[in-house]
Amino acid sequence: MANSSSITHFLLLPFPGTWQLQLLHFCLFLAIYLAALLGNGLIITTIAWDHHLHTPMYFFLLNLALLDLGAISTTVPKSMDNSLWDTRDISYAGCVLQVFFLVFLMSAEYFLLTTMSYDRYVAICRPLHYETLLDSRVCLHLAAAVWACGFLYALLHTANTFSLPLCQGNALHQFFCEIPQILKLSCSTSYLRELWLIVASVCLLFACFVFIVVSYVQIFRAVLRIHSQQGRHKAFATCLPHLAVVSLFLSTVMFAYLKPSSISSPSLDLVVAVLYSVVPPAVNPLIYSLRNQELKAALSKQIPGCFQKQ
Repeated sequence: MANSSSITHFLLLPFPGTWQLQLLHFCLFLAIYLAALLGNGLIITTIAWDHHLHTPMYFFLLNLALLDLGAISTTVPKSMDNSLWDTRDISYAGCVLQVFFLVFLMSAEYFLLTTMSYDRYVAICRPLHYETLLDSRVCLHLAAAVWACGFLYALLHTANTFSLPLCQGNALHQFFCEIPQILKLSCSTSYLRELWLIVASVCLLFACFVFIVVSYVQIFRAVLRIHSQQGRHKAFATCLPHLAVVSLFLSTVMFAYLKPSSISSPSLDLVVAVLYSVVPPAVNPLIYSLRNQELKAALSKQIPGCFQKQ
């Protein structure tokens, strides 16, 4: 039996198989990681460089790209390093930092997606008041609140999780440090304190979800009242990428944390973890660049021939 004071490192879940399969995992994660770096990096530099994109929608998109870069950089490089050197170790401090930054960045992303739904609501439903309700000062305050709330949320969860006594060893059944896996190592009754915090968090996240749903109900009602087909197409083009990103984020996270224990297995948990922590940061830039004509035009200026019509 081990307790939290004697644990100096954790053992992450290894990707099973031969050295060739380990190398394949390394190459696959490397390709996804490079795609996320390239896609989000292009979005960040394009929005910062093109003054035509200095609007609230693109300001929030730039913040989303920053959060995506941070989130995927928290988990994937360590997993690639372990596969390359055929090891499972992560230090206690490294695990604490990984939990903190992952919760910080993912919760901030969720709060940001909620803020972005408000941006789209004001743009579509109250266009005459858009510049007043979302001027540069308001946008900065909203972004600062998103990052601050994510930071405090992560600090609370991380401090509470690692204050629990750990009595079930140090092996985590995941390729990164994840709160549910750490709670499985806690003593029989000590995890209840974190469980109540998780319940309170679910209530907060559900309130954000309701806000997003109500916003989009109002948005779609307003879009359907637009008589111009071109106007409807433009409205949908700016809203659908955000809705797709929200759907991808929520579906993968909710399935990861709310799936019945009866269908849980190490392989399924691994696949679901990849879906919610690795895939969204890599595909979000693609989702936004496919339908957004302004972003495609700005990207084509940076990369000659990029997104040009055939």
